[in-house]
Amino acid sequence: MQFNNTSQHIDHQNLHTEVHPVALVGAGPGDPELLTIKALRLLQAAEVVLTDRLVSHVIVDEYTNPEAEIIYVGKQCRRGASTPQRTINELMADYALQGKKVVRLKGGDVSIFSNVLDELETLVAHNIPYEIVPGVTAALGAAAYAGIPLTARNRSTAVRFLTYYKSDVVTDAYWSELARTRDTLVFYMSAETLGRVVDQLLAHGADAATELAIVEQATTPLQKVHTSTLAHYAKELGGLQLKSPSLVIIGKVVELHRQFAWRANQGGEEEYFKPVEGKLVAYGKDAKRA
Repeated sequence: MQFNNTSQHIDHQNLHTEVHPVALVGAGPGDPELLTIKALRLLQAAEVVLTDRLVSHVIVDEYTNPEAEIIYVGKQCRRGASTPQRTINELMADYALQGKKVVRLKGGDVSIFSNVLDELETLVAHNIPYEIVPGVTAALGAAAYAGIPLTARNRSTAVRFLTYYKSDVVTDAYWSELARTRDTLVFYMSAETLGRVVDQLLAHGADAATELAIVEQATTPLQKVHTSTLAHYAKELGGLQLKSPSLVIIGKVVELHRQFAWRANQGGEEEYFKPVEGKLVAYGKDAKRA
């Protein structure tokens, strides 16, 4: 069964079909063993799984009902073939209205920097019941697997989850606040703009000795952690070609990585999460992606 990345017709004609709740499930940041028991139970009962790119292949191949139809609906910024959110919404609703048990599987946690709002609005608009199943979000997974307690005593009392993808999303006033805060800053989806993040923090008065860590492919067998300071970032890490996903932690807690890191950097240039390629394809467990 194959779909182009275009809108799909939603069939409302069979009004007597039992509609099961759609499960919006967080798969965690990479390590398949971080999947929750509830998520596992739902995947084993699923008839259709709409999965993001940043989900471990082990979860899809080994933890999911082998009879389920697996549909890869991954996104990849400026690289590869991404699935439009509208297509994802309509596929999810279409299968649910056919009476299928649908799991919408997302990397990390469902509610942190995801398009869950669009999907919830679609389900509500079509009177489709749903449940939200949280997962280990990337910030918590990356910090734990790098040995960095995000709110370590005497170093930080709060943590902020942020993203910086274009210059007008953060005001000068907020940059000044971020530069002065003792909070731990965690930047999602900001590897390509990290140089500008560092420049803005320094320009607004941040301590140049503040440490930062970049965690590539967190919690996977290919995890790598790179550390530096705001002052030395450009010289030491500015030229890195980072693998997706990469998460950035900034603050005094980063210094704890040297003492408490419990995993050595692994792998070479491999990618744990395969790039999005080709057309949107649905298939069973033993089929191949086009």
